[in-house]
Amino acid sequence: MSTDEVYVFRPFKLIALFCVFIALALDVVALLSPAWVTSEHYSLSLWEACRQSTDVWHCLSTLKTDWQVATLVLILTAATITLLSFLVSLISFCLGTYRRYYRIVAVLLFAAVVLQVCALILYPIKFIDSSMLRSYHEFNWGYGLGWGSAIFMLGAAILYCLRTDIYEDAYY
Repeated sequence: MSTDEVYVFRPFKLIALFCVFIALALDVVALLSPAWVTSEHYSLSLWEACRQSTDVWHCLSTLKTDWQVATLVLILTAATITLLSFLVSLISFCLGTYRRYYRIVAVLLFAAVVLQVCALILYPIKFIDSSMLRSYHEFNWGYGLGWGSAIFMLGAAILYCLRTDIYEDAYY
């Protein structure tokens, strides 16, 4: 690069890579969260349902009902796709071949968003429909982290769709 040339660095792809990392981290924490639905003496996660009776918590697996297994499979699949897209994005960014794979990463992330949103819509509908808890309950931070992960996945997918390279060549 000579002294007359100007290079404009637009960090959209780096920000997108960071968003995918945050989405993956939020997804892992949401999967491991013990609190998706809570009430005074009840806690429900993706893996187990716990009830408190006289200072002792009794937990049972939630993998017996089909809608909870479907939710878990959808979120695990979305997390796996997010991990794959993160690895492809990271490797292509480090090797400098980033333009070739960004469209693939964007499509993978849009697919992960669809799976994640389907799981996050299915979960409260089937929870309320099954009437597991007849008292006051609230969807807790584990469920919220699932939505946060979906938002970061969507943001990263949109950033990977931006084509800033074709506009830079026309000006410089």
